[in-house]
Amino acid sequence: MDFQFDWVDAFTDKIFGGNGCAVVHGGAALSDATCMAYVRETSLVECTFTGPSEVADFRVRYFLASREIPFAGHPTVATVVALRARGLIADGDLTLETLAGIIPVNVSDGRVTMTQVAPVFGAHVPAEIVAPVGALEPGDILGTPQIVSTGLPFCVTVVKDVETLAGLRLDPDAMKRYATHVGAPDVDAMEPFWVTLSGATSHGDTFARLLLAPPSPPEDAFTGSATGAMACYLWANGLLSDREFVAEQGHGMGRPGMASVRILGSRDDIRGVEVSGQGTIVMSGQVFLPTAS
Repeated sequence: MDFQFDWVDAFTDKIFGGNGCAVVHGGAALSDATCMAYVRETSLVECTFTGPSEVADFRVRYFLASREIPFAGHPTVATVVALRARGLIADGDLTLETLAGIIPVNVSDGRVTMTQVAPVFGAHVPAEIVAPVGALEPGDILGTPQIVSTGLPFCVTVVKDVETLAGLRLDPDAMKRYATHVGAPDVDAMEPFWVTLSGATSHGDTFARLLLAPPSPPEDAFTGSATGAMACYLWANGLLSDREFVAEQGHGMGRPGMASVRILGSRDDIRGVEVSGQGTIVMSGQVFLPTAS
């Protein structure tokens, strides 16, 4: 069966920047196996599949190459950019049904702002467990890493400087030990999200990286869901002086991305986090996918 798709680079206003996502319109009813196979075919980290919803304006399903996930940030921006380009939505407010709940979104002048849910602060993870995942020493980490979710959990890990961030290298064995420690069912869950408190450029306030294990590509160019979780961690721990800041990611990959972030609520009562960015369509067309597998 044929479906229309749009390939969108999110958190950038230029093609081949930010993070790519293929949006399959009307594909939400496809099987998990077909959706995962499609992600593997694209070699992207994630793809989305849209459909009708009884509780929101659209239903969105998010897939990695290995499984469905409840929510993801750059695919949300990509999906809304694709819907807007096709005239399926107008500027203004809309809602998306996801496995993480109803996500409010605003579209204005080519910019997509999603309001991620209030953070869930999980377990602290010793630096001695997290550091080897990125081939670092425990002393390279500031504070204590913590599992935080605003729809998808990550282990927010602050490193001491940009040079340390640039030197990260995924150690698969250490990643397995980390996954066992945090009780992750697979090594593609609750990964460390590495961040430093300076931008990649003069425009940024934070700079981050997310290293991934197979079958995903080795690194995510821009991670909107982790950016929301990271923002809440930094605000709650007094590491940000302002609730509004600019997050950067992907520059070391040659795919620079940028998001504007606004934290909702006080340090001890965070009600949610707004993450906003632009997106640009790289290609559009038809994809032929089996409806049963």
